[in-house]
Amino acid sequence: MDTYDIMLYVSYALVGIGAVVSILMPLFKSLDDPKSLLKTGLGVVAILVLFFVCYSISGNEVLPKFESDPFNLTPAMSQMVGGLMITTYVLTIVALVGIVVTEFNKAIN
Repeated sequence: MDTYDIMLYVSYALVGIGAVVSILMPLFKSLDDPKSLLKTGLGVVAILVLFFVCYSISGNEVLPKFESDPFNLTPAMSQMVGGLMITTYVLTIVALVGIVVTEFNKAIN
């Protein structure tokens, strides 16, 4: 095994550990203040509701060239991808509008 391979696997492990710690540590810290967990829970529920709405309005059409190898796309997978894309678009627009409103608010005050 080459040194590059070892370092690559070590970096994978460190990224995994970092991801787990970055998720678990705020949860442990928020156990001191349960109201912060409620706010986080409401945010997660709001994003799930938004995804459900976007998933409901997305189509499930699949072109014949994507039904076979190498894609093997099914109508359910197509609708899931469409729902995720629409959710991403909506969240991006909300973020951009929030940035613009904040900057205008700063300029006025």
